[in-house]
Amino acid sequence: MFAVTTHTPFGGSIWTRPERAARGPAPEHSRASLATAGIALADAEGLNAVTMRSVAAAVGTGPASLYRYVDTRAQLLELMADQARGELRFDRTGGSSTDRLLALARDGRALYRRHPWLLDIPADPVPGPNALAFLDHCLAALRDTGLPGAAKLETVGLFSAAVRLIAQTELDRERAGQNAAQYQSDLESYLTRVVAAGQHPHLAEAMTDVPRPPGASPQPDVFDRAMTRIVAALVA
Repeated sequence: MFAVTTHTPFGGSIWTRPERAARGPAPEHSRASLATAGIALADAEGLNAVTMRSVAAAVGTGPASLYRYVDTRAQLLELMADQARGELRFDRTGGSSTDRLLALARDGRALYRRHPWLLDIPADPVPGPNALAFLDHCLAALRDTGLPGAAKLETVGLFSAAVRLIAQTELDRERAGQNAAQYQSDLESYLTRVVAAGQHPHLAEAMTDVPRPPGASPQPDVFDRAMTRIVAALVA
């Protein structure tokens, strides 16, 4: 016999809560309207501007009324993140697995640039509707790879983490006022001085293994190069 328990897995997630109660008056607002208001605030002023009070004011209700729709601010952020993911395009059905994942990677990067606050929200404990659509589309792209189901799911997780990490790195540099091309040039100059001391032979070998033509500037956009290699390795 199974033990009786009152614990509900992922009970704190908005996606385990019905959108409206079985009884009582029809809600005046929707999850979509709350998410839209929150996204507008976050885009304009950053994630710290998104509070229960500010979102309630944006939709024209009192802060206490907002708890009819969400239990916590964290649930509100879940709604916002999933609605933003709805901007991703899932209309690419042709091409190789690599091509389709790279297209999704570029869309994901663009999404993070439009809504940088997404990088400040922890990974969703439970995937919402748009996150599930993204997962299903990635799995469709991996259909012909021959990978078993568990490996496909792991691949999507690693792929998503790589896109997020590179986008976060780019945003951190921009917030620090670093131009991407200049950063690459400064880093290369610094490492050249470091390896000249002779204490890092493998680093020196890596830097000289692919000589750069005189006067050539480093490529500022490493996203495509990095993701191409990552995706190729993941689907191999």
